[in-house]
Amino acid sequence: MVLVIIFFVVLNLTAFTKEVKNFFYLISSPIQKTLWRAGDRVSDFFEAIFEIKNLKKENEELKLKIQALLSENVAIIELKKENEILREALEIGLEKEFKLVFAKIIGKDISQDTILIDKGSEDGISKNSPVITQQKTLVGKISEVYENFSKVMLVSNKNSSFDAKISDSEIYGVVKGKGNFKLFLDLIPKEKEIKEGDFIVTTSLGGVFPEGLLVGEITEVKKLDVEPFQQAEIKPAFDIKEIENLFIITGFK
Repeated sequence: MVLVIIFFVVLNLTAFTKEVKNFFYLISSPIQKTLWRAGDRVSDFFEAIFEIKNLKKENEELKLKIQALLSENVAIIELKKENEILREALEIGLEKEFKLVFAKIIGKDISQDTILIDKGSEDGISKNSPVITQQKTLVGKISEVYENFSKVMLVSNKNSSFDAKISDSEIYGVVKGKGNFKLFLDLIPKEKEIKEGDFIVTTSLGGVFPEGLLVGEITEVKKLDVEPFQQAEIKPAFDIKEIENLFIITGFK
């Protein structure tokens, strides 16, 4: 191939007659066509490689843009959800009754009836602060405080107990956690009439929780003749599987 190229260079630089050049062009044209076609194929091959690299780079850039757009979309959805929760809290006047801090749940320990939230001492959170939903439902209280996080002990935790009463009545008792998201109302005088469907709310006795927070609904009443008090099983007013955001009460009247 090199010799053929040198030959044509010499041919063009020397004073051969047109007839001689024509003859050599005639017999070498098939070789020239083959060489040019091979060159075109090689050129196309390298162009294809460069094109693939460019497409790969463009594809990566598009993926990054798509990921950025997805992140923005998720952030917008979360912001919209937070606004809806805040709006609902405003509608029932929570901000008029309490000083609140909005928090997100970032972890749930089902076995211990505890959850982890994204607010801590830097946000003004302190131990024993009540934790509620936007519907004014009691979820629990702060049990451990860190700089940027806090642990919430749910009302169903076995170590949880607090004073409560039957809504719209003067029947008092103590709500105790049983674990596994279950709780019951204890120490209710036997002569008091309670029934399934009654709602349980907090009282201000003990000073931990403000009065009037919804705790749950009585699902079963247990009364024994030999016992001086009766008990009642309670269904919590919140579903731990569905809640994602909460309010911490940092001050109340």
